[in-house]
Amino acid sequence: MKYVYQTHNVCPKKIEFDIEGDIIKNVTFLGGGCPGNLQALPRLVEGMSVFEISKKLKGIDCAGKKTSCADQLAKAVVEAYEEQLQKV
Repeated sequence: MKYVYQTHNVCPKKIEFDIEGDIIKNVTFLGGGCPGNLQALPRLVEGMSVFEISKKLKGIDCAGKKTSCADQLAKAVVEAYEEQLQKV
């Protein structure tokens, strides 16, 4: 299932990815941000489970914003997973 997450308080405006069960693939950040981070994060999480991503990335702060691209990704994958479960 393709999922699009509207980010909050970070440079990229949205995150797109595929979720198959609890596995995340094809992560793309759109609408701005640090090019290095936005290339690294998708490569690092490719094929990881929602639980692994959440455990590793949830709560990471960027410049005192109380969130970051990594934190937003963690929130996005959990939201997508919970939405997927409700459809079953």
